[in-house]
Amino acid sequence: MAQNHTSGGVSGWLAALLPAALTVLFASMIGRVASGDIPMLVVDWVPLLEVSLSFQADGLALLFALLVSGIGALVCIYAGTYLAGHRHLRRFYLFILLFMISMLGIVLAGNLITLYVFWELTSITSYLLIGFDHEKEESRRAALQALLVTGAGGLALLAGFIMMGLAAGSMDIATILSRGSTIRDHANYLPMLLLVLFGAFTKSAQFPFHFWLPEAMAAPTPVSAYLHSATMVKAGIYLLARFTPVLGGTDAWYGIVTTAGATTMVLGAWLALRQSDLKRILAYTTLSALGALAMLIGVGTGAAITAAMVFLVVHSLYKGALFLVTGGVDHATGTRDIGHLGGLRRSMPVTASAAVLAALSMAGLPPLLGFIGKELVYGATLDAPLSATLLTGTAVLANMLMVAAAGIVAIGPFFGDRVPTPHEPHEPATALWLGPIVLAVLGLGAGLFPSGFGTSLIAPATGAIMRSAVAADLGLWHGFNTMLLLSGITVALGAGTYLVRGHIRHLFARFRGIGRFGPGRWYRLALDGILAFARFQTRLLQNGHLGRYITMVLLLVVGLAGFTFFSRHGLSFQRTWSSPEFHEYVIAGVILAAAITTTLVRSRLLAIAALGVIGYGVALTYILIGAPDLAMTQFAIETLTVFLFVLVLYRLPRFARFSTRKARLRDAIIAICSGALFTILVLAVTEAPGASRLTPFFAENSLPGGKGRNIVNVILVDFRALDTLGEITVLSIAAIGVYALLKLRTTPGDDE
Repeated sequence: MAQNHTSGGVSGWLAALLPAALTVLFASMIGRVASGDIPMLVVDWVPLLEVSLSFQADGLALLFALLVSGIGALVCIYAGTYLAGHRHLRRFYLFILLFMISMLGIVLAGNLITLYVFWELTSITSYLLIGFDHEKEESRRAALQALLVTGAGGLALLAGFIMMGLAAGSMDIATILSRGSTIRDHANYLPMLLLVLFGAFTKSAQFPFHFWLPEAMAAPTPVSAYLHSATMVKAGIYLLARFTPVLGGTDAWYGIVTTAGATTMVLGAWLALRQSDLKRILAYTTLSALGALAMLIGVGTGAAITAAMVFLVVHSLYKGALFLVTGGVDHATGTRDIGHLGGLRRSMPVTASAAVLAALSMAGLPPLLGFIGKELVYGATLDAPLSATLLTGTAVLANMLMVAAAGIVAIGPFFGDRVPTPHEPHEPATALWLGPIVLAVLGLGAGLFPSGFGTSLIAPATGAIMRSAVAADLGLWHGFNTMLLLSGITVALGAGTYLVRGHIRHLFARFRGIGRFGPGRWYRLALDGILAFARFQTRLLQNGHLGRYITMVLLLVVGLAGFTFFSRHGLSFQRTWSSPEFHEYVIAGVILAAAITTTLVRSRLLAIAALGVIGYGVALTYILIGAPDLAMTQFAIETLTVFLFVLVLYRLPRFARFSTRKARLRDAIIAICSGALFTILVLAVTEAPGASRLTPFFAENSLPGGKGRNIVNVILVDFRALDTLGEITVLSIAAIGVYALLKLRTTPGDDE
């Protein structure tokens, strides 16, 4: 049932109660964590494997938790109005809250397995959210792409976690962090590093795995805002930051992480200028921000980690605000295309104010927190241990493009001449501008009063990463220095880039074909290849022919078991065989003749009779070797089997040959090889000496435990009673089926 606008808005406020309460809870821990105390909760899960559901809120975890829960509350309020009337609104609340809890589980986890479980839950819940409008093919395709890419990274991450836990001797994260030198000196350090980085890079869309993130814009705007600002993509950044004390500090870490981050930073900002859809522009600028964060964490100095933590907050605030502004603009005008937007500040003054404040922070202008973050980034790159000049130049280039992108998303839609839109623009409901205003004002407030922000949140987070106390000296003014000069150059070049954006977009259009050779293209080719191979494999193995299935199974068993046996054992039998008696030859000959008869005759009744002869011959063999109980069981089963077969099959036509002579020859060879191999395996097993612990156990416990002297019967009725009950159930169901077939059989002439 569709919900009206009012009920949708109210439900958003109600859904926001949980994340709001969590925000208050985490905020109450700020002073405690800043003083060095770490709240913890440990619940045993699998004690034998040292796996526990443990959670801890150190400075790094608390900073992420505040972003996840605080922005989550604003997104829920926003979504209640934005999606009002949507028939799956309640489902959306379920998905978004599960998404939030999964992300909180990642950042608060104190155990590798706990972290991995929540890591995979974010992949699943993001799949549900990106594909929320599942009626659209675009949404389904984008959700699947995100799931496959991040899921592949998750499998690699699991392997890396297991190797890390084995190297450290514990799955507890705190213990692992204290044994960083042990892991870095381990022989498997490089495989460990590559596996963990693969998981982090796929999650945080680092080059060359960046292609899935812009496609995820098929999700509703509240999802995009939450995914880009506080969750999912920030999980990879969290992982890099969390395990910097363990995996960082090596040439491999520095080279891989800084290179991937710098490449992603420039590529994302460059590609943002090609876009005309506001959401896609913001998506590509998210790539750039994620690349900057990865690059700073790769540098790994105290200044770089401090800059990363500040820029993490900067990006979360302005990106959440701008995405929510985009949704409000789309909701009010019916379009997100910058070519069809302009002059909206008169009709949407509150939304325009939020957009301008957020864009100023994105561009790194004072007095916003973004200005402080940008100067810290330049300070970190200038002091980088290696390639300082190259990293600084890369940061300037990316930030210059980000300034231009900030102008595109804030100046273009809200200033200039009024442009006709599909809907008459108007200021949206309170819930649609509350979130952007709150986030934008927080960015302004943190910029104006950075000291308390740095002491209470940034310093504890940086200290948790560096494993030592780090002072966060944040301020708007540090005098005339190199960082201020670079900031001025960045703004000037960015403003110039904004002014010639039309020419840049025209230049992009001329080279649009290059995108066909990017990672997204390789992903599609790989996926098509997997699907083509799956179709081929299905045609080969799952073709509906029972004979083909049996052939494949026998070939696989004969090939693998035969190769293993002959390569390790060979045909070297030491047993001295006694001469069989004449009657044993007779029984063996009868069994062999009956088996050959079964394969050659064209009458079903004669084939069934031959099968019965084989079973009775085996029963006679049991009698000869002193196993009358087994013989009686075999007689009963064979009699019942023959009886059932005759009842069911006697009305069917005679056998007909559909296979060629070559196919029958092939089947005969496979059958002979299978029989020969199983015979050889049985002979090898019976020859090998071995003291069975089961035989004396059953002999000793048959009478006192099962109250029977017949060991076989006691095994069937007592020791494996459930198995026997299952067999009886199967036979009963088969009997009912046979009875039904007999009752429903057609009378003579019905099929004529």
